[in-house]
Amino acid sequence: MNRRHFGQTVAGSALAFQFQVVPSRVFGANGRIALGGIGTSGKGASDLAGCAKTGFEIVGLTDVADARKNPEGTGKTGALQATRDAHPDARFYTDYREMLHDLGDKVDAVTVSTPDHHHFHAAHAAMRAGKHVYCQKPLTHGLWEARTLTRLARETGVKTQMGNQGQANDGSRRCAEIIRAGAIGTIREVHVWTDRPTWPQGFDRPPDPQPVPAWLDWEQWIGPAPFVDYHPKITPFNWRGWWDYGTGALGDIACHYMTMIHGALNPGPPLSVQAVAEGGTELSPPIVSTVTYEFAGGLKYVWYDGQKGARFVRESWSLQKGEFNRPGKEILNGLDHTQYDTAVIGSNGILYFSYPRPADWVVIPSGRLDGFAWPAPSLPRARDQNPYAEWQDAIQGKIEQAESHFGQAGPFTEMVLLGVLAQRFPGRKLEWEDATLTVKDRPELQAHIRRNYRKGWEVPA
Repeated sequence: MNRRHFGQTVAGSALAFQFQVVPSRVFGANGRIALGGIGTSGKGASDLAGCAKTGFEIVGLTDVADARKNPEGTGKTGALQATRDAHPDARFYTDYREMLHDLGDKVDAVTVSTPDHHHFHAAHAAMRAGKHVYCQKPLTHGLWEARTLTRLARETGVKTQMGNQGQANDGSRRCAEIIRAGAIGTIREVHVWTDRPTWPQGFDRPPDPQPVPAWLDWEQWIGPAPFVDYHPKITPFNWRGWWDYGTGALGDIACHYMTMIHGALNPGPPLSVQAVAEGGTELSPPIVSTVTYEFAGGLKYVWYDGQKGARFVRESWSLQKGEFNRPGKEILNGLDHTQYDTAVIGSNGILYFSYPRPADWVVIPSGRLDGFAWPAPSLPRARDQNPYAEWQDAIQGKIEQAESHFGQAGPFTEMVLLGVLAQRFPGRKLEWEDATLTVKDRPELQAHIRRNYRKGWEVPA
């Protein structure tokens, strides 16, 4: 089936996503898993390299940029070509729906390493086809999408994992065990901060259109999202600063920085969320924001991103620097805010944690740990502290599921994305009705909880 025929008969209707659910292939302990990579540069390249090193067989590659159509082979397409060269026997596509259709049962699993607005559609199509899925964070672009993938993973029985890869580190899981064991008492507040965004945000109109490069399938890049004319200021990286394609600083990094404490506390869905934000527009996330979640039992969870006083400069399409948004001195206790990204405030002390350095956590005052009965390990450990190996073990039946499987990652992503919704509509507290995926007394927000898709990208409920 050539691409034109595929587009006319399949991609032009909701049938594009009505793949038959089939049982996953049963693997022996040493059976090689045939993998299709959706997204092959940046994070896609590292996901594919990690899977290949672990023992997956790369049989298909999908990317909207075809490096072999750029004779110069420089810049972004040069990196794409390196991935193609590393897997010369893999069939190449620019549309992941075609890859799933053409390869059929020749592919067992997929990695999804695309911009956020494609995560749901790629993972949904793959699971409906019975494929195991490793999907980069955030799991989806929208709340309804996260709830749907959680349900679909349960119904299909495929093995899944979200790509917040640092959670596979022993230090992260050990710190969660220590908090669960009561090292700092009852947890009252959590504060998490970041240096994001490192891309421009806060613009109110697109850049002037430019011709689409011959090597780029721009229609496929836009996919299910609202159309905008091509410009290199949108992709390959700056899409994170567009509401239609990314989820800003919170969506980018919270699924990393929040994962340890979320796993330790399992707080359930938020009761409410409220954002204080500046610089946001209908097109783009705020330049600076503080987001406060409230949970049952009185737990408060506060997120900080952006730079105070910064502004978007259209001429250079960049952010002018300001002062990083951080918790106050009473929370940081004189510590260097660049050394940690999380403060967990308990009834008996404060634990400071760093996602990039999970073994370097510290408690203040340190005397709170005198006489503490260190708990035995209770969380499973990833083989070699490797998320790809953990996912492989789940596919091969050596473990039931990888940590951060969609049954965990879906609800976690919903929490993160509820904060993203609050950033879009700052000021007023949003009272969350988790069972119905609604905000109390705010029916106009439903269009952002479950977004509409472009024609040809509709998905059955």
